[in-house]
Amino acid sequence: VQLQESGGGSAQSGGSLRLSCAVSGDIDNLYHLGWFRQAPGNEREGVAIIDSDGSTIYTDSVKGRFTISRDNAKNMLYLQMNTLKPEDTAVYYCVADPRAGFTLRYRLLRPITVKYWGPGTQVTVSS
Repeated sequence: VQLQESGGGSAQSGGSLRLSCAVSGDIDNLYHLGWFRQAPGNEREGVAIIDSDGSTIYTDSVKGRFTISRDNAKNMLYLQMNTLKPEDTAVYYCVADPRAGFTLRYRLLRPITVKYWGPGTQVTVSS
């Protein structure tokens, strides 16, 4: 499985960006797909995860502003980011894992449990 992010860049506070992730391999076998991020000096944190049934979870700081979605027919994962804030500035990583057995919340809080990672895309939000 290979993951490739696109759509990162710069935005003003209050603006929007849409991240995309192209998934090579059989996306139907990927139980969890999601987005993590890492800001300078910070640990990687889970942003949003979607499972194969379409259930989702978000970290509290992005609830109501970000929306995760997957299109299995196109082998794509998306993250729509609205009302961006400077604290959203980070490198965003597309992630995937084929293994069931972890809840969405457990996976969101533990990046070490994620098997596949994309190279990352920079998002910079200016005030």
